[in-house]
Amino acid sequence: MNRRNFLHTGIALSITSLIPTIMTAKNNTADEVNKRTTKAARLCPGDKIGMTAPAYLLSEDALQSSIENLQHLGFEPLYSDKILGKHGYFSGTDKERAEDFNNMIKNPEIKGIIFAAGGYGCTRILDMIDYKAIKKNPKVIMGFSDDTALINTIYRKTGLITFHGPVAKIFDSEYSRKQFMDVVMYPTDRYTIESSSDDLLKAFDEKIYERYTITPGKVRGELVGGNLTLFSAMMGTPYQINLKNKIVMIEDVGEEPYRIDRMLTQLIASGELAKARGIVFGVNNDCDISEKTNAPNSFTLREVIEDRIKPLNIPAVHGLSFGHISNNFTFPIGIEAELDTMSMTIKLMEKAVV
Repeated sequence: MNRRNFLHTGIALSITSLIPTIMTAKNNTADEVNKRTTKAARLCPGDKIGMTAPAYLLSEDALQSSIENLQHLGFEPLYSDKILGKHGYFSGTDKERAEDFNNMIKNPEIKGIIFAAGGYGCTRILDMIDYKAIKKNPKVIMGFSDDTALINTIYRKTGLITFHGPVAKIFDSEYSRKQFMDVVMYPTDRYTIESSSDDLLKAFDEKIYERYTITPGKVRGELVGGNLTLFSAMMGTPYQINLKNKIVMIEDVGEEPYRIDRMLTQLIASGELAKARGIVFGVNNDCDISEKTNAPNSFTLREVIEDRIKPLNIPAVHGLSFGHISNNFTFPIGIEAELDTMSMTIKLMEKAVV
């Protein structure tokens, strides 16, 4: 019952009969009201890991790289013939992609799911995901880029801790593998995520890797986030990422500064970004001005980020090692963490798996 109908019909109803109805309506306004956090079992060498392509089509070469990368981690990759499906620019129809994922959730042999790739298409299948099955069969689920839509929605609707980290086809960095194992396979009660020293060296030549504090501070909050384009695409939908009291992780790729400006402005204008406790930018690969932009009057990426974020007066940093780069650390969606802008680190305050 909405507020308008309540006002029109309230005279005819008793106060006693209204209380349950109002409470139910309130509880239905947010998935997180009665949600209990669930942690999947940690992954172990020899585990069978499901691979699926929930968005763009996957080439045979990319599939082979995905298989080899998961085998290098000590896993046994499992996948269906749907992974190489083709439907326009998707790896199958929306129904086929959703079914492939749902089947892996229900398969008891599969201990975790690592998406093979991103691209575009995950937002099209959010209403086809079997969230009840995920609650009954909690397992490690990891991806990034377009997979941002899935990992954040799954956490919000089920309470299952999910993971933002490399997709299978690019899981070939020693740094990325170590970070993944430290968080998902061999967790400790408190774990400090530190950025790659190689990325720090790159900052001398490539400004996108530059680490800097936007607004100083030390804060705690649950981690959420991923790709900025997906933040923007999900805004105003039932799957909008909840930023309230969260440490918001942001990265993107191939977007010019004015586009980053536009998306950040949207988040700010919505009033949602101002509710965050902390903001962390990763490496926004190929997002700064360059000769190919043919935009001599463009702001730099740093100018855009500082102009948009500083007025929020929320502790924020730029340049941590996650995004569309080789060294991509794994962070759990939904776990409480501490952001320290001085040390440029994120500390997980608890294990993300059991």
